[in-house]
Amino acid sequence: MGRTALIVIDMLNTYKHEDAEVLAPSVRKALPGVKALLKRARDADAPVVYVNDNFGRWRSHHGEILDAALSGPHADLVKPIAPDEESLIVVKARHSVFYETPLAYLLGQLGANRVVLCGQVTEQCVLYSALDAYIRHLDVVVAVDAIAHIDAGLAEAALRMMERNMSAELRSSGDVSFEHASEIRRSGMDDLHLRQRGE
Repeated sequence: MGRTALIVIDMLNTYKHEDAEVLAPSVRKALPGVKALLKRARDADAPVVYVNDNFGRWRSHHGEILDAALSGPHADLVKPIAPDEESLIVVKARHSVFYETPLAYLLGQLGANRVVLCGQVTEQCVLYSALDAYIRHLDVVVAVDAIAHIDAGLAEAALRMMERNMSAELRSSGDVSFEHASEIRRSGMDDLHLRQRGE
């Protein structure tokens, strides 16, 4: 049976960009849903992958990205959902979590054929990521109470597109299941670590 991975999109945000102050209230509203998903995934020992912009700083790594977000004007939106030691982190430069990133390879190594998307922004990065997941034959779930938007009308349209055109399941965070992940995750991570060490 395939695995389910939680994909956390762009939640390590500095909120120093255009539209940040419009976005922040929606992120605050989505924060409980993101926290609930993280807890459910971690309790099930399912993979949690943060995929985040690098803010155009090509020398930055994930530690610097997190530090920058925690020093931003809305650190309160970052700290509650910060990665733990088991979280996996992928850095992206464009909207889709798959574009020119190793995410597809990583999901293959983990044996994941289903992804749960949460984060920001619904009408941009979440939408394009859902499309890229769909064309890679992954089952897509969008946690509707764990995504944030800039434009409410466009976000609603994006959700309809994801459901109709990408066969995405639209669910609340409380209805998302990460069952049967534990045993598969352990074996998959063991294999991945062995490959990384060249064994």
